[in-house]
Amino acid sequence: MTDASATRTPPLLLSAVIITKNEVDRLGRCLASVQGLCSEILVLDCGSDDGTVALARSFGARVEHQDWLGFAGQKNEAIRRAERPWLLLLDADEWLADGSAAQLRALFATGEVERADVWRLKRCNWFLGRLLRGFERTERLVRPDHRYLPMRVHEKPDLAGKRVEDCDIVIEHNTARTLEAHRAKNDRYARLWAEQRHADGKRCSASSPWTHAAAYWLKMYLLRGAWRDGRRGWWFHASHARAVVDKYRHLHALGKRR
Repeated sequence: MTDASATRTPPLLLSAVIITKNEVDRLGRCLASVQGLCSEILVLDCGSDDGTVALARSFGARVEHQDWLGFAGQKNEAIRRAERPWLLLLDADEWLADGSAAQLRALFATGEVERADVWRLKRCNWFLGRLLRGFERTERLVRPDHRYLPMRVHEKPDLAGKRVEDCDIVIEHNTARTLEAHRAKNDRYARLWAEQRHADGKRCSASSPWTHAAAYWLKMYLLRGAWRDGRRGWWFHASHARAVVDKYRHLHALGKRR
């Protein structure tokens, strides 16, 4: 009889890197998608009290604590603590889609992974139980010197001097637990975005909230065909258009202060 342990494909020299805070209801799917694929799973937690830490350890993750440093700072600290020559960066509400593990293995097996310093994966969004059309590119398969620029929200990687390539590996993303949670998250991000832009010396007019929201709606809902996603597409993009209004309202208000 064949020994299953002898024929099992070994994990890649790859660290899955995840930051968490009270994600016990969503983290399991993320961890299951990388278990057996990544030779290290690093979870950097900032004070969960809902069982997140115990769940992560049950999947074999190395769990460490770090008080919250902001989105960019927390992710940079997690990257710094990882120990493999390649890192797969995931949020707790994301997971590798079916077939993506095999694609990752092929990328490493052929040596093609070495062609770049940063690989941009496809990310597809789920919203209230429905997979929305389209995808966005996001830099998630990286070398250990990868870092995010110091931003309060919507952190961007520092790609100066880096070789960046696209691949067809897919991450799926559960955008929010509820519509109310999605709106609350967008509200929080809108304020942080406005504060960052204001600190950078940016200002806007009183009409900017409405012109930018209209441009978003035209681009995403009409031109890119999000209307085909039905009610959930409407709610998703209406929530984002509302956030655009809030971003520029906050920025305009900050600019009026002495």
